[in-house]
Amino acid sequence: MMWGNWTVVSEFVLVSFSTLSSELQVLLFFLFLTIYLITLMGNVLIILVTTADSALQSPMYFFLRNLSFLEIGFNLVIVPKMLGTLIIRDTTISFLGCATQMYFFFFFGAAECCLLATMAYDRYVAICDPLRYPVIMDHRACAQLAAASWASGFPVATVQTTWIFSFPFCGPNRVNHFFCDSPPVIALVCADTSLFELEALTATVLFILFPFLLILGSYVRILSTIFRMPSAEGKRKAFSTCSSHLLVVSLFYSTAILTYFRPRSSTSPEGKKLLSLSYTVVTPMLNPIIYSLRNSEVKAALKRVIRKALHPQKP
Repeated sequence: MMWGNWTVVSEFVLVSFSTLSSELQVLLFFLFLTIYLITLMGNVLIILVTTADSALQSPMYFFLRNLSFLEIGFNLVIVPKMLGTLIIRDTTISFLGCATQMYFFFFFGAAECCLLATMAYDRYVAICDPLRYPVIMDHRACAQLAAASWASGFPVATVQTTWIFSFPFCGPNRVNHFFCDSPPVIALVCADTSLFELEALTATVLFILFPFLLILGSYVRILSTIFRMPSAEGKRKAFSTCSSHLLVVSLFYSTAILTYFRPRSSTSPEGKKLLSLSYTVVTPMLNPIIYSLRNSEVKAALKRVIRKALHPQKP
């Protein structure tokens, strides 16, 4: 559509993995579909088990349940459209569809960063101040912390998305990514974006780097407390309560920081797609696996749930 001397963009084309052969795209479709289904089933199972089992009603599992909801939302925003680009070559996405996808990507991403920081604080209180833990992390405090984590996604998603899509798009409409992330979309804008890029850097520091520093500070204190424990058994139990969270944080933040804090010229578009795959597709699948395999309480609860399902009459 023409507007003056500009071509107003009404839809975008996701380049996705179109440079690969058809055979390889079909292979990737089945691989990502399998990961997607495992992610959904794993996170739904975590939600059901932590809700139904009376032994998993502590704050740690309340926050884990919220993390699983976030991971499901994160996946639903990105993966179905990506699968469509691979199997039926449905690479077009409307202007509104692209804005919606970006909004919820920002929303779930910012909320997850803050929730991971909240989970680190929970482990910090549990290990460094165990006597006051039930008082500090009561039901009201947990609900407020979880609500604040979810709410943190709204301002960054609203400001970033509204600002980006208020710019004029008057040239190419090919987004060199498998979803509408801000860097490849902003590259299509035909206006000065320097002020937005400064704001985007500020938001990235606030919602990625700042929570990461809070997590880092919490674990410095946690490890310091663990190393001062007199018994080896006490050290083992204390470390086992936070090892799963530490592994999840490492996976999520290592790829997110590599993606958003590296100079544009240092990574190719294909390299950025691979990095994005790790925290948008792979990490949400690994989270329930990590918490299931590395947590004896979750494994025991899963066994109880399976036993009840198979033998409903037995106590």
